[in-house]
Amino acid sequence: MTGEILRHYDTATEPGERLLVRCRNRRATVCPSCSRLHAGDTYHLVRAGLTGGKTVPDTVRTHPRLFVTLTAPSFGPVHHTTGDGKPCHPRRGHAECEHGRPLGCPAAHADSDRLVGQPLCQGCYDYPGHVLWHAHAGQLWDRFTRAIRRHLATAAGLPQTRFPGYARLSFAKVAEYQKRAAVHVHAVIRLDGPEGPHTPAPAWGTPEALTMAVRAAARSVTVRSPYSPALGQHGLRWGNQLDARPLRVLGDDTGGLADDAVAAYVAKYVTKGAGDTATGADQRIRTHDGIDAIPATPHVRALMHTCWRLGGLPEYRHLRLRAWAHTLGYRGHILTKSRAYSTTYTALRAERADHQQGGLVDTDDDTVTEAQWRYLGNGHTPGTALLAAAIAEDITRNRDIARDDLATGGAA
Repeated sequence: MTGEILRHYDTATEPGERLLVRCRNRRATVCPSCSRLHAGDTYHLVRAGLTGGKTVPDTVRTHPRLFVTLTAPSFGPVHHTTGDGKPCHPRRGHAECEHGRPLGCPAAHADSDRLVGQPLCQGCYDYPGHVLWHAHAGQLWDRFTRAIRRHLATAAGLPQTRFPGYARLSFAKVAEYQKRAAVHVHAVIRLDGPEGPHTPAPAWGTPEALTMAVRAAARSVTVRSPYSPALGQHGLRWGNQLDARPLRVLGDDTGGLADDAVAAYVAKYVTKGAGDTATGADQRIRTHDGIDAIPATPHVRALMHTCWRLGGLPEYRHLRLRAWAHTLGYRGHILTKSRAYSTTYTALRAERADHQQGGLVDTDDDTVTEAQWRYLGNGHTPGTALLAAAIAEDITRNRDIARDDLATGGAA
């Protein structure tokens, strides 16, 4: 220790004597810049688990890998697009439900139609079932992955307790809100050897066997909601729509989905939130009256009101539905992964920070770093907001020019 000051920084020279840092919000509706960075990190995190890199060997491309989409069940008929000009809900006659609403819809909706995703009748729609399904979606996924292991072990003639000695299931999944405000799950599922991505899957662990196990598990798992004197008990399952497609194996560029395409697909949806279902609710709702002030569709507000109402019942208090009313009861992270799937967001951010610092940070163990920071607030001042908007416009314009230049091959 010499007491010599090697480097000193003070915010006194910064505009407004403040140091601006990223908010690191993943939602595109809140911060387009940070969400774009988060999507890039997600792309590399998912891609590393598919093709290797960032501590994952490239031999994972030879492991059985699936891209799986799991849907929520139906909680009642909603308006939807058909894509072929056919009516939304064709029905002969003029039958009505018990609330006096038509049971059919003869319109052919466009994607931009605000009716798309809205129930034909709010009175017939199972709002408590929708909210409780969201609240238990994480538990449903956990039982789903355990059921996959069980079905694989049974098919291989193994006791379930011995499965970890032969294979390991790895995954990365993202939750996406649909137009009807229900969460769908898109997941990459990979079968490894017992030591994870560094060991090959057993001979009986084929893509076909993994596909069969995924389909059987999705049909079989059920979660029971807590019993309620007012609502009874709900049996919560995955929806009937299930898609499980294998990814291309190493050396075969013809069959299956491409790794990069799947990684990009997952990264695209990680920046979406409940706010993209026409809610505008990117922050927690503090009061019941605050729900009606949110610029949302009547369907989404009805889901929020249901969260608030059920959250006040003692049998559902542990679900903290009022705290998660802004996400319509869904309590999980948008993207989750198993431990052995690939790298982590923390590692990716640390690697980017080291690259940006370019060796300017002292690594000598005898060097002591002292820092004193104080949080002042979030958001831009009026002046910096104008500068930030101009910078964002320049970045977007440069990105568009570079994209056009690549598309035209640099031709003038």
